[in-house]
Amino acid sequence: MSLTLRQVRYFVATAEIGQISQAAIHLNISQSAVTTAIKELEALLGTLLFSRSAQGMTLTDAGRHFLNRAYVILRSVDDALNSPLPDFRASGLLRVAASYTVIGYFLPHHLQRLDHWHPDVSIEVHEQERQAIEQGLLENRYDMAVVLTANLTHPDIVSETLFNSERRLWLPSHHPLCERSAVTLADVAREPYILLTVDEAEQSAMRYWEQAGQQPSVRVRTSSVEAVRSMVANGSGVAILSDLVHRPWSLEGKRIETVGLTDPVTPMSVGLAWHREHAFTPAMQAFRDYFHDAFLTPQQLSARR
Repeated sequence: MSLTLRQVRYFVATAEIGQISQAAIHLNISQSAVTTAIKELEALLGTLLFSRSAQGMTLTDAGRHFLNRAYVILRSVDDALNSPLPDFRASGLLRVAASYTVIGYFLPHHLQRLDHWHPDVSIEVHEQERQAIEQGLLENRYDMAVVLTANLTHPDIVSETLFNSERRLWLPSHHPLCERSAVTLADVAREPYILLTVDEAEQSAMRYWEQAGQQPSVRVRTSSVEAVRSMVANGSGVAILSDLVHRPWSLEGKRIETVGLTDPVTPMSVGLAWHREHAFTPAMQAFRDYFHDAFLTPQQLSARR
């Protein structure tokens, strides 16, 4: 077995955060994937990197030593990836539409990296709702979009999902449901519920509530993720939202816990979209290739292991 970047990245995230569950949320992957990667790394190095306890993961002396080496590895990889390849210099204007959630919680980091990779591509970003994004793609006002792909409806819009972000129950610290080994939507239905409405979140939520034969006890409807975060942290209610928008602290500095649900809850899918008949320009291809390399290629390599 050889060392992989996946193992190094998962190790660093766990070391910095101190909990496998929160590292998994940060990385948008499952807890089991993080656990497996760390065990593989420890087996490869022949030593324990963490002391495990109910409070979380604490680095051993060997773990602290390896963390410094891991930072060097990741910096070297980033330096290599952020140097544009000399044999292909895409150029031109790329008009990209994106929804509120994508712009707020996903896209900025990747726009910065794209600027390093393809400095001759000028990217215009337009924040729109899903219906306006679809219409803009159909009318050739946008070249591509980064959207919640499950919300798309028009048959002439092609999409590909980059990753799925699991939806979990958000709870204030010390809520009784935090101690439960299994939580169902029936349990959640007995709690005051804060319902997010932006990016068609309400419609998405009601689909899995209806499939479970349950109904949330909605206390507040809001288009603001930060309002949901604060209300949950303050004990005003609970919510079910994706790992992509989760942060462990509210603006007031109060803790927000997450718990998985036993009922089927569809994840939030993030991906690319474009008009079926729109010929790809070099700028479009560079944009798509970047996201393929960042998300789909690592998934394919992991699946082959």
